[in-house]
Amino acid sequence: MIIRARAPLRLGLGGGGTDVSPYCDLFGGLVLNATIDKYAYTVVEPWDAHRGLQLTASDKQETWTGHAVSKLPLDGKLDLHKGVYNRIVQEFNGGNSLPMRLTTHTDAPPGSGLGSSSTLVVSMIKAFVEWLNLPLGEYDIARLAFEIERHDVGLAGGRQDQYAATFGGFNFMEFHPHEHVVVNPLRIKNWIISELEASLLLYFGGVSRDSARIIDEQTSNVNAKDSTAIGAMHALKHEALSMKECLLKGDFNGLVDSMEAGWQAKKCMASSISNPRIEASYELAKRAGMRAGKISGAGGGGFMMLLVDPVRRMEVIRALSTAPGQVYNCHFTEIGTQGWKIY
Repeated sequence: MIIRARAPLRLGLGGGGTDVSPYCDLFGGLVLNATIDKYAYTVVEPWDAHRGLQLTASDKQETWTGHAVSKLPLDGKLDLHKGVYNRIVQEFNGGNSLPMRLTTHTDAPPGSGLGSSSTLVVSMIKAFVEWLNLPLGEYDIARLAFEIERHDVGLAGGRQDQYAATFGGFNFMEFHPHEHVVVNPLRIKNWIISELEASLLLYFGGVSRDSARIIDEQTSNVNAKDSTAIGAMHALKHEALSMKECLLKGDFNGLVDSMEAGWQAKKCMASSISNPRIEASYELAKRAGMRAGKISGAGGGGFMMLLVDPVRRMEVIRALSTAPGQVYNCHFTEIGTQGWKIY
């Protein structure tokens, strides 16, 4: 038997950053996001006990091999894989080890701004849910993924990625104190999704090396009661609400205005969210026909979302081809994480 699972990556449309503590604990966060046709994949092959345990991230060309014990030390190598294994064994398998080969890969690298690390954790959990028939629903999987990544492994970040990858589709998410999360699926009309896809480009200028530092700075600004940063996050919540309304109504002029306002507000949350390279790409695209754009994710690099005039789409693509990055098309997906068995 082989168990496979996948989970979709996401685009942060509005409100990103308000799902990060301590802001969401103090004021509540609102995020609008949507999953796209790029995925994190997991394959689990159960083994006999004498064969031990093998964990592989094939896209990173990293492998860990050892004994299938009840708890693996987190030593900086494939810690997300080990973190998932540890929690599954301890909480759902009575502390009994699980000999197997677990292999993963992701369509986008960590630091891409598409939530790849969190999506990978969701994908791995879903594979174990399928293998062990675990009674975990969407909220359970997302919450467990958050706890593993943020608490067990200690990676800084917010909460939207785990819920987006688990639920899939267009979602308006509320993040309340005491880890209370509400996911509101949005019923977007087909013609609106089609028009959005015709208007959307992704530009990858390189992996962000600053995301953890940006999140730390954002956290420090809130703790220090920095009025500029907190005001920016309040504005981001307002724009998330505005974007939700524009999407539901098909108001693309309003969507453009809201995305632009959200990007300007986001840059006030921390000093390194943008940089000269990002601004140069933004201006290059704008001169060619981009109507609005923003970084998807913490900032400092990764994917930029660009809303363009569909008539001038190729002009924007040709302009960005002169910059040191890559342009991608994407399509939205309605389905969240999935798992299945092969016999």
